[in-house]
Amino acid sequence: MSQPPAKPIRILIVDDHPVVRAGLTSMLGTQADLEIVGSASSGEAAVATIGRSETDVVLLDLRMPGMSGVDTILEIKRAGYSARIIVLTSFETDEDIYRAVKAGAQGYLLKDTSLKEMVEAIKTVHAGKRYIPRDIAARLAERMMRVDLTSRELEILKMLSKGLTNKQIGRVLGISDNTVKNHVNSIIEKLEVSDRTEAATTAIQRGLITVDE
Repeated sequence: MSQPPAKPIRILIVDDHPVVRAGLTSMLGTQADLEIVGSASSGEAAVATIGRSETDVVLLDLRMPGMSGVDTILEIKRAGYSARIIVLTSFETDEDIYRAVKAGAQGYLLKDTSLKEMVEAIKTVHAGKRYIPRDIAARLAERMMRVDLTSRELEILKMLSKGLTNKQIGRVLGISDNTVKNHVNSIIEKLEVSDRTEAATTAIQRGLITVDE
């Protein structure tokens, strides 16, 4: 007796750029074992769409206005939906990768990924496994070994990146110069850098802070 044909994997595409959504829909729509159940331009719309459809895999951009990609992952998990999530983004700072996987993403791909690899990732994640390219996985492992910075240390890092002195930072935060100095020393130790300038540069490169903050 022949086996019934396998159901196609149902995919939701989430990206705030209509050209990207249309391109992915067109590209993945050519695959007989994949079915595009919808697309969404925001995290809020994505969560609502998953609630109305039987989505197996979500292809999710990280940088979107309103609800961010990470917040969208957290909301999908909080709502109890079983859809598995692959982050598909143009960005790959260590912190982007770490936050997405920590939030619950099962895959991480860059937007210049080939169709063949994207389909492989979708099938792998749908089967209950993770799909993270080797170079990104190595950076994720390295990031996970680092000690997390506190919210106060991140606040001070942003001020360091703007060139503020310990005295100026202390004045803004209402703490003593000595307390600021202790925080800066802790930041330098955690980031494994030699000075405050390198700390700010490294933090920007890793995506811990952004230049426009």
